[in-house]
Amino acid sequence: MKIHKDDTVLIIAGKDRGKKGKVRKALLHKDSVIVEGFNLIKRHSKTKGKTRQAGIIELEAPIHISNVMIICNKCNKPARVGSRVLEDGKRARYCHSCSEIID
Repeated sequence: MKIHKDDTVLIIAGKDRGKKGKVRKALLHKDSVIVEGFNLIKRHSKTKGKTRQAGIIELEAPIHISNVMIICNKCNKPARVGSRVLEDGKRARYCHSCSEIID
């Protein structure tokens, strides 16, 4: 997956289209990411002893990675991400538009 935790992304589809946020968690098996403060849903929960309170809780739901674009640090625009092998043999992500390494 080309989007990792702590990347800044732009949401390009859905009810939060056009907003920027930070990736809180990347879910590899679902090809989804959880972005801080966006795609909020409401869950109704019962109490579980003294640990969890009952009521309506707002949670962040996953967003499919096709609906977000990573924002490049150098050009500060949404960009497609590629990967290349550096001279020392390590892989690095880079911005297609400005060829700057993202990692």
